[in-house]
Amino acid sequence: MKLLAGKTWCWLLVLIILGQTTVLYGEAPESCGCAPETVISFGAVGEDIAELQRFLQAEKLYHQEISGVFDEHTTEAVKAFQRRNGLAITGILDLPTWQALGQTAATTVMANPPPGDLRIIVDTSYFTLYVLVDHEIFAKFPVAIGKRETPTPVGNWKVVNKGHWSGGFGTRWIGLNIPFGTYGIHGTNKPWSIGRMESKGCVRMYNRDVEQLYRWVKVGTPVHIIGDPFMGRRRLVKGEKGADVMYLQKRLRQLGIYDQGIDGIFGPGTEQAVKAFQKENRLPVTGQVGWREYIAMGLISEE
Repeated sequence: MKLLAGKTWCWLLVLIILGQTTVLYGEAPESCGCAPETVISFGAVGEDIAELQRFLQAEKLYHQEISGVFDEHTTEAVKAFQRRNGLAITGILDLPTWQALGQTAATTVMANPPPGDLRIIVDTSYFTLYVLVDHEIFAKFPVAIGKRETPTPVGNWKVVNKGHWSGGFGTRWIGLNIPFGTYGIHGTNKPWSIGRMESKGCVRMYNRDVEQLYRWVKVGTPVHIIGDPFMGRRRLVKGEKGADVMYLQKRLRQLGIYDQGIDGIFGPGTEQAVKAFQKENRLPVTGQVGWREYIAMGLISEE
């Protein structure tokens, strides 16, 4: 089996050096930040409809231009999909149809992993989840990650709960011990979202893929999410939460102007430290982190 490429291992080593996060055990949460799928019918418009049309086009059920409008042609294509999958033929994207959409794609892995040290690496740069056993890749799956404004938290985490979910979250939930919010690995009923930045921070998998992973992992399984914690380049202000805030706090501590907890929450202490940095470096004292602060702190390189 091939080991991970050099760049990926570099990130993993950096994360390991930064140290593991304490595991918090508990029951599976009722919800993460991801929005559930809603019933969609004739007349709806938007990017979701365009993505549905592309999917149905790939399934050779929709033969028109991609319009983003749930029109009569889209209705007929949805009916054809329902007929193919033994569903009630309504022409409406209802819950059974969403669930059938979620089962249409999967990555084939024939065997179960051998005994050994099993851990997960999610590489946000390549939209790929790796399952490692004794430091060798056993399987890999395509995933979707967080949008730029809601990035997937880079760091070392562990599985703290598991559950059978439904609705907009696919069929399985694998929760992580991320201290500043409810994040995890779960399925999706939108197979076209895989390989893209689409979520509110969770890692999405095809439903049948996450069902396999669910059987393999247990509470306590390490999950390393690697990549650029500042990929989103979002403006950080008081009230923001995320791995990028954690790395900001670590940098401020390294600079000797922040002595509070590294919790990923941009609170008053973080704001005051940012203001102190801005004052020392003759930047406008806003308490916010934008492009100039990223560069001045050495968090990102000039591009």
